[in-house]
Amino acid sequence: MHNRGLGGGPGRWVVQYNESMNNRTAILVAGPTASGKTAAALKLAQALNGVVINADSMQVYANLRVLTARPSPEEERQAPHALYGHVDAAHRYSVGEWLTDARAAIAQAWAEGRVPILTGGTGLYFRALEEGLADIPPVPEEVRRKVAGWAQEGMSALRHHAGKLALEGIPHDCQRLVRALEVKLATGRELSSFHGTERPALPPDARIIRIFIAPEREWLRQRIATRFHAMLEQGAVEEVERLLARNLDPTLPAMKAHGVRNIAAALRGEITLEEAAEGAINETRQYAKRQMTWARKFMHHWHWAPDSESAARLALDS
Repeated sequence: MHNRGLGGGPGRWVVQYNESMNNRTAILVAGPTASGKTAAALKLAQALNGVVINADSMQVYANLRVLTARPSPEEERQAPHALYGHVDAAHRYSVGEWLTDARAAIAQAWAEGRVPILTGGTGLYFRALEEGLADIPPVPEEVRRKVAGWAQEGMSALRHHAGKLALEGIPHDCQRLVRALEVKLATGRELSSFHGTERPALPPDARIIRIFIAPEREWLRQRIATRFHAMLEQGAVEEVERLLARNLDPTLPAMKAHGVRNIAAALRGEITLEEAAEGAINETRQYAKRQMTWARKFMHHWHWAPDSESAARLALDS
C-alpha cells in the first residue's frame, strides 16, 4: 500500500492505492454526454496504474476527435488509453466488434498488472460488456455493402427487402433492421435464433466497480452548450469539411455524430453557423436525456455520483 496524489491546486487530494486492485478488477464509469467521465477515468488511471478503455460508440472514430470530445493528446499522454480513434469513419463499427476489442484490451490490461477503466456514454456497450452478445458469425463485407445500399434508399426499401427475405418481427429502428437483414443474408437465420448464446466479456470472478455520473440537470444543459461552442473554436467545422469531402454514405454511424448534420447544413449555406450550433446543442441535450432514461432503467444498481470528482472518490472507496 502506498499513497499517490491526484490533481493539483485547491482541488488536490490524495488517495490510498490498493495494489490488490490490479488482480482482476475492472472499473466502469458511465454517464450522459459532457458529464465529466473523461476527467474521472483519467484520475482513476493515474491513481491506480490503470488504462482508460473507451466505451463510447462515437469516440472510436479517428475522424471525429473534436466533435466526439475524445481525450486530448495531452490527456492521452497522462495515462494509457485504448480503443480511441482506431476506426475509420467509412466503417460500420458494431457492438460485437467493440466487445471483441474490449475483451482484448481488458485482458491486456490485466496481463500488464493494470486496472482497466472502461468509460463512455453508450449504455449498450456496458450492457454487452456484462451480459454478452449473441454468438453470431461475422457478416461478410459484401453483405454489409448490399444492406447499406438498401439503407440509402430509406426505411421503405429496407422493409421491402425484409419482406422478400421473410424476415420475422421487422424492427422499426433503422439500425436494428439493418443488423437483422445482415444476419439473415449472411447466415440464413433470424437474429433472434442466436439468443441464448451470449458470453459476458467480464469473467464471473472479476471484481467490478460500477460508477454512473449523474450531474444536476441545469448544470449539464449549460455544460453541453459551453462544450459545443468550444468545439467550434477547436476545429469542428474543419473536421466536418474533411468528412464531407470523402462523400461517405450518410447512413454510416460516424455521419450521425452530434453536430455533423448541423454543421454540414451550415457549410451548404442552408442555415447559419449559429443556427447549426443551436440545433446541435438541442440534439445533444435530448440525447443526454435519453441516456439518463436508459441509466435509470438498466443502471439503477450502480453507484451514482453527482460529478467527476465524487465519481473518482467513490470508485477508490469501493
